[in-house]
Amino acid sequence: MAVREIITPANAALRQRARKVRSITPEVQTLIDDMIETMRAAPGVGLAAPQIAVGQRVIVIEYADPPEDPEAPAPPARLYALVNPEIVRRSPETVVANEACLSVPGYFGEVERAQTVSVRALDRKGQAVRIKAEGWLARIFQHEIDHLDGVLYTDRATRMWRVEDAQGEQVPPAD
Repeated sequence: MAVREIITPANAALRQRARKVRSITPEVQTLIDDMIETMRAAPGVGLAAPQIAVGQRVIVIEYADPPEDPEAPAPPARLYALVNPEIVRRSPETVVANEACLSVPGYFGEVERAQTVSVRALDRKGQAVRIKAEGWLARIFQHEIDHLDGVLYTDRATRMWRVEDAQGEQVPPAD
């Protein structure tokens, strides 16, 4: 496993539509392992292959909702490694919230996203999976799948600001 460089919008690869993965080869397995290590080292809650200049439809996400009781221990984060993910359903209910991105360091933005999504993909073993996500997890899935289409959260943001200007605001987890 290796930590790979996370690219920024200055690299045109970030704006390219990623190619569908035809088969889950040892190289794809290595890519997934490297993406997990890179995401954790950043640190972030999600990473798409185009963010490390790999034009394949692969994402990794590791996230746990915070406990409702601040005194309770945090639940363990769940790790998703998905190949060829696609959103097959979005709720009509939307939520505007702050987002950040490992490829756009130093900025936050307000983005409207569906409250709930259903995602269809292959897991790293090639098995078909369907995931229903809501809240922050749904937001993270939408953010990462956007990367596979060359879309950044800055394209969808209604307002942007620099980190140093965010005094006292809720800080979202970085993608």
